[in-house]
Amino acid sequence: MQLGALLPLGDIGGDPRVMRDYALAAEEIGYDFLETADHVLGVNAASRPGWDRNTNDDLFHDPFVLFGYLAGVTTKLGFSTGVLILPQRQTALVAKQAACLDALCGGRFRLGIGVGWNEVEFTALNENFHNRGRRSEEQVQVMQALWAEPHVSFKGRWHNIEDAGINPRPAGGRVPVWFGGHHERTLERIAKIGDGWMPNAYPPDQSALDVLGKVRALTEAAGRDPAKIGIEVWVAMGSGSEADWAAEARFWKAAGASHLCLTTTFNRRHHHRIPGHTMEDHLAALRRYHAAVADKL
Repeated sequence: MQLGALLPLGDIGGDPRVMRDYALAAEEIGYDFLETADHVLGVNAASRPGWDRNTNDDLFHDPFVLFGYLAGVTTKLGFSTGVLILPQRQTALVAKQAACLDALCGGRFRLGIGVGWNEVEFTALNENFHNRGRRSEEQVQVMQALWAEPHVSFKGRWHNIEDAGINPRPAGGRVPVWFGGHHERTLERIAKIGDGWMPNAYPPDQSALDVLGKVRALTEAAGRDPAKIGIEVWVAMGSGSEADWAAEARFWKAAGASHLCLTTTFNRRHHHRIPGHTMEDHLAALRRYHAAVADKL
């Protein structure tokens, strides 16, 4: 398994020196990739009583800009969006941005995508919130065509390309597309066109084994090899001990996970954030967790 870490921007801030130092430390410790979340806009919570997620006080770097910068200061660290909200963006533009990042980082990028939940962002970006799931499937098909061929003609329900293409294209002819989310239709899309799945809702128990078995069955039914579908699960270290973290890593490896992503700030479902908020706290957490699980990967 590969081991990565979710960037704790809300705690450590987004200063370029901080981003560089965190990335270089993660690379030195032995992490394989960094991951970042995505929001273009945050709401003014003062005008929305009871709103408790994604306000404009929350810091989110644009993932393509951030990883373009970090690609230039690291040598082997991979990068992943966790997740980019694809249907609030223009498809050909995302294909272009992902291809350029792939070229600049030497193929170290995975494009994790999701359909989003915040209608305010979709409205501001002039995209339809209510068809976002269905539209995202066609978006992936369009991107995969643009990455694979120099010239593309595509006529779909939401896209029309008349013999045009992007340059540069990814050296391997594709950027890996990993789906976030847990909806039944998401699992079907993974089986049909995805390179991997990024669930974070399941603890290490039978419920996880059951849903992973379902994804594999759907993939086989779609005529694809389930072994080629990556699985990334989020893990946390705000509770438990080194022995607990090691046991969880062993569980996920036995379950067939290909990637673990450590989150030190996520505090939902069965995940608990670390107590500290400083750069030193987060780097100490990276070292402690890596030491606990390195020989279990």
